[in-house]
Parts: sequence; C-alpha cells; structure tokens
Amino acid sequence: MHLCMSSRFERVIEQRVNVQMCIDRAEKGYLYLYIRYEVRLMPKRLINGIHLHYHTYGTGTPILFIHPPLLTSANFRYQAAQLSSTHQVITFDIRGHGESDASKEPITYPLIVQDMVKLLDELGIKQAYICGYSTGGAVALQALLSHPHRFKGGILVSTMAEASDYWLRGRIALAIALTAMKAKSLLAWAISFGNADSRTTYRNLKRTAMRGDVSNWKQYYQASLKHRCTEQLKSIQAPMLLIYGEKDKGFHRYAVKLQRYLPHYHLYWLKGAKHQIPTKQAREMNGIIARWVRNQELASEVKEELLAKRTVKSMPKQEAASTQSEWDGTASETNSAIAVEPPWYMEEEDLRTADALHVLTAAEAGEVDDHHADELH
Repeated sequence: MHLCMSSRFERVIEQRVNVQMCIDRAEKGYLYLYIRYEVRLMPKRLINGIHLHYHTYGTGTPILFIHPPLLTSANFRYQAAQLSSTHQVITFDIRGHGESDASKEPITYPLIVQDMVKLLDELGIKQAYICGYSTGGAVALQALLSHPHRFKGGILVSTMAEASDYWLRGRIALAIALTAMKAKSLLAWAISFGNADSRTTYRNLKRTAMRGDVSNWKQYYQASLKHRCTEQLKSIQAPMLLIYGEKDKGFHRYAVKLQRYLPHYHLYWLKGAKHQIPTKQAREMNGIIARWVRNQELASEVKEELLAKRTVKSMPKQEAASTQSEWDGTASETNSAIAVEPPWYMEEEDLRTADALHVLTAAEAGEVDDHHADELH
C-alpha cells in the first residue's frame, strides 16, 4: 500500500494552518489524496519559553502526535491528511527539531512533556489522546505517567518503554556518535531514507530534519538511551493502543513487554509491516486508530450515562422524568446524525474482515507472543 501526493501539494503543505483534506476511493493499491488548502504562514507559538512550530488539522477528538529524534512533524502528514476528517490532529516539532527554535536547555523527556502540556493549554485543549512513534512512544508513556489527567489514552506505534537490548542501544549510541561528529547530513539522510515511502516523502523528511539543531538531536538520543519506566507502567490506567509491524523483529520483544505491564491495552500486528508504520502502512495505522478512538469515546459516553442515571434515581420523580426526556431527545438526534453521515472509517470498504487492514489473526499474533515470551523471564 502506498500513499500518493503530488509534489506541488507537498511543497505547499508546510505553509498552511487550515487544510481541508478529502479522501478519494482506493484503487489499484494506491490511496489518492486531493487537498483543498489555504496558504498561511507556518504557525509558531511561544510555549514554555521557546517558539514551537505546530499544526492543527480538522475538528473532533484531539490526537497529539510525537516524533522521534531527528525527524519532525512531517513524519505524520499522512495521519493529518486522513484522520483530520473525523478528529483534531495536532503535530509539532520538538524543540531543536524542524522549524522549532533550538533549545539552550538540554532536552529531556520531562521537558518535552512540559512543552506538550503547555501547547495543549495554549490551544485550549483539556484532554487529548497521545500518539508516539518509535522513541516518541516512550515520551508518550512519560506523559501518561506524569500528567494522567491530561490524556484520555495512549497510542504507541513501533515503540518501547526503554531501550534494553544491545541491538537498539547500539543503534542509539551510533546516532549519538554521529551527532557528536556533526555528521548532520549523513544521519538525516539515513533516517529520512529509512522512513520514506517515496522520493517526495524522502525530500520532505530530510529537508525538515536538516533545519533542526544537531546538539538537540544528540540530547534527545541521550535521553532515550537513559530513560527507564517499565516498572511504572502498571500505574497507567488509561486505555492503550499498541501497533507493531510483523517484520519489525527487533521490536517484538518490546510489544510483548508492554503487554505484560500495561493494565489496559489493545495490540495489533500489521502483516508485512516493518518499523516505519506512519509513512509505509499509513492507511492501516489510521484505520485502526480511528476505530479504537471512536470505541474509547463511546465507552466513555456509556460510563457517563450510567453515572448520570444513578444520579437521576436519587432525584424527585418529576425532576427525574424531565431529565430523562431531555436525554431521550438528545440521543435520538445523535443517532439520526450518525445514520445520515457515517465517518470515513465506517464506510463499506472498511467494514470487511481484519485481513482487509492487513492485521495478523489472533492465532498468528499468538505465535509472535509465544516466540518472545521467554525473553520476559
């Protein structure tokens, strides 16, 4: 599956705040995105003492996306294009990355989380879902641990709670060494090329990456090498969505470990997928996220309704009858609206079996879990 976007629109996409995107039908394995846009200056806002570059797309339940070291918010353009039809998508460049200002203060996970919370405050968002890709997922876990009241749930894509195997730690150490050598272009080339699904995506990823500060990249990598939070994961009560690639062998052990420690989670394995899911398996990832968030929101509404009904029982009869009548009218209007205009992810082509989204069956996923179970003992 490939996502195709014209280079002309890709060049324009960095300059707009309000972008209305519509999804045309998928044919011959390609998903064509047609974009209606308004050109404005790239948004920056003074957040936590530094100017951060950010974008918001669409309206609805907010989802905040977190990128790993070196990469930028450009890594989530396919999520912005598709999910913004039903959600408010928020992307930003971590300080010292992309268009955000370089940071004099050393970058740490707690500092990144502070910036995220301050950004939500500036946007007037009380609660959001948080999605972290690769090392960005560890930042998302830190946010859920330190500010649980600000995040409705977490979405972890190809990520880990901490780098605990020699292979991953070696790769992070190599990146630190390259940043120390000021090999900015080489490192940007390698990471951008690995995450690109097309030449256009590669050019955009590398161009935005090169605008960052190599010293801040190094600090983010160092923070990722030192971070530890696995033992704290049991305290996370928010629902969690885990998405991993079947061929991302090096991260299978991390998926299994998160299963062991997180109290509430759903895990999806994407068939044939490697590590770079946001760009190379975007349609599958976006479909899973949209369904999962919708289910969480419906579950939350049911809980609120049950709590409200318990309250009504303690009211005088006349007041309780009036309140119940108002609820029935609101529910009828909501159901009518849903029937008339279903969201994109509930259309006919997306109501097929799990295999339509290239997700492993329960038996196949069980084999992956069993294969790595011994590593946890």
